[in-house]
Amino acid sequence: MAEGERQEGGAGDAGTPPLDESIRAIGDSGRASLGATVDALRALRGLVSADLALARSALGRALAWTGVAVVFGATGWLLATAAGVALLQGLGMSWLGSLSIAALFNLAITGLAAWRTAHFFDYMGLHATRRQLSRLGLFDEHGDEPDDGRGGDDGQDGGHPRADGDAAPGAPAPVTGGSASATEPQR
Repeated sequence: MAEGERQEGGAGDAGTPPLDESIRAIGDSGRASLGATVDALRALRGLVSADLALARSALGRALAWTGVAVVFGATGWLLATAAGVALLQGLGMSWLGSLSIAALFNLAITGLAAWRTAHFFDYMGLHATRRQLSRLGLFDEHGDEPDDGRGGDDGQDGGHPRADGDAAPGAPAPVTGGSASATEPQR
């Protein structure tokens, strides 16, 4: 029986390569895959380099054309303002009145632009990030409480529970009755 089993095992192994050939084939496949990966990464690096060079060139050209647009836009605005002043003066208004109306209009637009600019610069303060870092104890500006829009600088929390579960200084103590209300923080 032992010979028959060997023969059956030998007959079944006739189609499979020896172990060392299989290991060599796997190693060759791995090296080929690694080579293909390296080639793909080189091609990707070349593509990114070319894309960045194109973006750099486009940025320079865009800035140059933005300068041209600003110059001609400002010139156009000055000419439009001059035409408006001339029209108002032609309608019988004095030069002083015409220029004053144009100046007030320009100052109003400047004020609007400054207000909107300040509004958008406020978004650059990373307020939500700073608030979360303060809650984690990683960032604390001058020992102030985080500005989360729920309370002022007077230490009042607007009736909302604090993140640490403790009551704010000067806040009334929570009710400790038989049953906890749904609005009280769980401890």
